[in-house]
Amino acid sequence: MAISIEKLKPGVSDSLFRYAVILFLVEFVRGAYLISYLPIYATEELGFSVSLVGLAVSIHYLADNLVKSIAGYLLDRFSWRLIVNSGLLLAFAGLGLLVAGQSEWMILTAAALLGIGGSPVWLVCLSRVDAAKRASQMGFLYTAWLGGLGLGPVLINLLMDQSYRLSFWLLMAMWGTAMLLSTRLQPTNTQPYAQVSIREQASMMAKRLRKLGPLVPGMIVQTMAAGMLVPILSSFAAKQFGMSHSEYSLVLIVGGVSTAIFLIPMGRLWDRKGSKQLLAGGFAFFAAALCGLTMVNTLGWALLLAVSLGIGYAAVLPAWNAMLGQFIPQEQQGVNWGVFSSLEGLGVIIGPILGGWLAGRYNESIAIWISALLLAGLALFYFRLPSSRLAEVETDASSRGQGTPLKSH
Repeated sequence: MAISIEKLKPGVSDSLFRYAVILFLVEFVRGAYLISYLPIYATEELGFSVSLVGLAVSIHYLADNLVKSIAGYLLDRFSWRLIVNSGLLLAFAGLGLLVAGQSEWMILTAAALLGIGGSPVWLVCLSRVDAAKRASQMGFLYTAWLGGLGLGPVLINLLMDQSYRLSFWLLMAMWGTAMLLSTRLQPTNTQPYAQVSIREQASMMAKRLRKLGPLVPGMIVQTMAAGMLVPILSSFAAKQFGMSHSEYSLVLIVGGVSTAIFLIPMGRLWDRKGSKQLLAGGFAFFAAALCGLTMVNTLGWALLLAVSLGIGYAAVLPAWNAMLGQFIPQEQQGVNWGVFSSLEGLGVIIGPILGGWLAGRYNESIAIWISALLLAGLALFYFRLPSSRLAEVETDASSRGQGTPLKSH
């Protein structure tokens, strides 16, 4: 007899748990691919330049970002299982193209296909969150996302010391498992949706974004601030702390584990006492920890600050997405989450470019300080924002039947 996941994981349905497992597998492969496998395999095994690797990573995120809105539109109109399965199959072909790639265009195409194929999974996961347990379930999803993203590069790094081929087949096996699990998803989106044209939906989205004025800055700025850290943290750790690669990996693991541990408790706290002060506090805590990172030079302090960064990140993630989710129309979950995710994705594209430029033009500490100032600015903005402004948005959403995500089955 099958054991219900609901009994093992209170507040998480069987359906959401299955989606979270697929999300974990997808992010495991993407993290391993982008952070570890592609940079090493493309440069050391295939002899391509580091600049090509950077371009491939940018193309991956650009493709992922551009496709989100399209995928959301399709998810509102066609079978979820069809869209997810098709995307995973497309990305599977991209992985195969990578190992067969003997030219630059094949490497770039493989990166783009992986970005395109993984996009629908996150959108479907967001659409399965229960309104009554929004933040805690968002914390659960982010735990799966972060667990895959963090574990993938660590495990692949270990396997690549043994064999590139073994590492590649692990990635293929993990992705293949996600494909098999996706065949057991609910076949269709049974929720009603409005039969309106793309032009009408675009007009509706523009009006909604104007109504969401107080939330729009956070969509881009927070991901841009985090993205600035991606290209510079490794060199910063070596220069500031004199860390070896293994010590730096330890710091990353500690920060990731801290985030994963606190995500669900922070989500539950938001469900009980959610307010803009909690969101602003998360941004402020994260900014303060970043500032502290530039002022210490020992491994012990680095580990302590990694824990602090994890707590701050855990406070922000479920609270922010739960707040956004309050203003998503039930009948247009896919397309709206797609557009919102695309806006947030602009920061992921801009941030690494800006962080790399600041580090090259000045130094890594300047890039970290700018990132911290951006997050502190967000904290101040939301702390000083009158509650009535957010209440107006929420009231407008409720009056039009928004803010009730699709229920888990």
